[in-house]
Amino acid sequence: MQTRFKKNAKIFDIVITAVAGIVSVGVMLYAVIHFGLQEAWPELVLNLFYIACLVMIWMYFFNRLDSHRFNYWCSISVGTTVLLRDILFAPPLAYYSLHLACLTLSVLLLCMLTFFYARKNWQSYTKRNLWAICVIDIIIAALYNYDIYLEPINEYTNYLLTEIWIRPTITYGLVACFVTEAEKNK
Repeated sequence: MQTRFKKNAKIFDIVITAVAGIVSVGVMLYAVIHFGLQEAWPELVLNLFYIACLVMIWMYFFNRLDSHRFNYWCSISVGTTVLLRDILFAPPLAYYSLHLACLTLSVLLLCMLTFFYARKNWQSYTKRNLWAICVIDIIIAALYNYDIYLEPINEYTNYLLTEIWIRPTITYGLVACFVTEAEKNK
C-alpha cells in the first residue's frame, strides 16, 4: 500500500496523531463502560466523531479518500464536536471568566472551520490560518485543563484530562494534512 506522504516528518505527524487519538478514544470508551452509559453517554457521542476523524485520517494517509472529501468531512466532524462539547453542552467551570474565554474561543474556532469551507477555493487557505485552528483548539484545551486543576480532584479527573486533549490531537493531525494540501497547490 502506498502512502500519500513521502517525507518522514509528515508520516511521523500522522502516525503520532493516530496512535495518540486511538489511545485517548480507547481510554474514553473504557470510561463509558466504567461509569455507565447513563452517566457518560455524551462522551460516547463525541467519541463517534473522533473515531470518524481517525478513520478518515488513515483513509487519507493510504490514498483511499480524496482531499476534498477528507477536508470537508473532518472539518464537519471537528466542528460538530466543538458545537456539542464547548458551546451547546459546555461544562460548568470554576470561574465565569474562564467559561466566557472558552466559549468565545470555541465560537471563534467554529467560525474559522466554517470559513475554511465557505471559501470556494479552500486550498488557498494559508499555513498560518491552518495552524491558527490548531492553536485555538490547544488554548481551549489548556483552559479546560487549568479549570480541572482548580476543581477538587475526584474519580472523573483523569478521564476528563484525557477527553480534553483528544480533539487538539486530532486537530493537529488534520492541520498537518491540510498544510500538505496547501503546499501541493502552490
